Amino acid sequence: MFKGSIVALITPMQNDGAVDYPALKQLVEFHLQQGSDGLVIMGTTGEAVTLSFEEQMQVIERVCQQVAGRIPVLAGNGSNNTAEAVSRTQRLSTLPIAGFLTVTPFYNKPTQHGMLAHFTAVAAATAKPILLYNVPGRTGVDLLPATVAELALISNIVGIKEATGSLSRLAELQQRCPTDFILLSGDDATACDFMLQGGHGVISVTANVAPKSIAQLCQLATTGQQLLAQQVDATLQPLHRDLFIESNPIPTKWALRKMGIIPSDSMRLPLTVLEPIHYQTIEQALQHAGISYQE
Repeated sequence: MFKGSIVALITPMQNDGAVDYPALKQLVEFHLQQGSDGLVIMGTTGEAVTLSFEEQMQVIERVCQQVAGRIPVLAGNGSNNTAEAVSRTQRLSTLPIAGFLTVTPFYNKPTQHGMLAHFTAVAAATAKPILLYNVPGRTGVDLLPATVAELALISNIVGIKEATGSLSRLAELQQRCPTDFILLSGDDATACDFMLQGGHGVISVTANVAPKSIAQLCQLATTGQQLLAQQVDATLQPLHRDLFIESNPIPTKWALRKMGIIPSDSMRLPLTVLEPIHYQTIEQALQHAGISYQE
């Protein structure tokens, strides 16, 4: 169910910080037309931490209504408070989502035993499938393969978004986890190699601005067409790098505004819009990927 190019979707906002629902509708339609295989709503890239839970519910519900089952919609449900994560999961389960992307508890640095208990409690709160999300660079904690393997025994924990960028980590997960456990890259720069070595897809930031190319890359890499996959990926490497020149999703929102996909690159504090010193860098990355933008 969860494979190929899954977009870690940004949340369009008006200049006053309110969610821009018309722009969100246009953005979702863009991805439906460009061949994306799924959407993650209210993840890191969606700025979930600065939206109220009621706002998050409304955004996810509207996207589900628009998508109408054509591709999977995954909802971010993570928290560093297990009771809060369970509550969110129970409420979000009332929406017509395909499943959840559940990040490791952030900031408070739980042990492996603590994360095992946390994810077990979240999984027990829903019948919907769950993808684990390991992103140590954001959370300050690393969900190790031995712990993932234990969690993989829970029936509705079906896979992981592994964002360490380590291909040796992929190999260890493949060795320890069931053969049907879904392995998705969470690191655009290494996603091509991740898939060529047996990964099932990517939850991608780059796919926000280059959805057709990322979808093509996933199709080529997951079917073992190494040379063609690497050729496509070479055009995307500057985007993979430069969309993180400032904190995600700052550069991505700026690029989407330049492309005319969203009207504003606004976001909520403490994130601020892209510094002008980086404009040319992002423009050059777009050019390298063959993406047109407004001067």
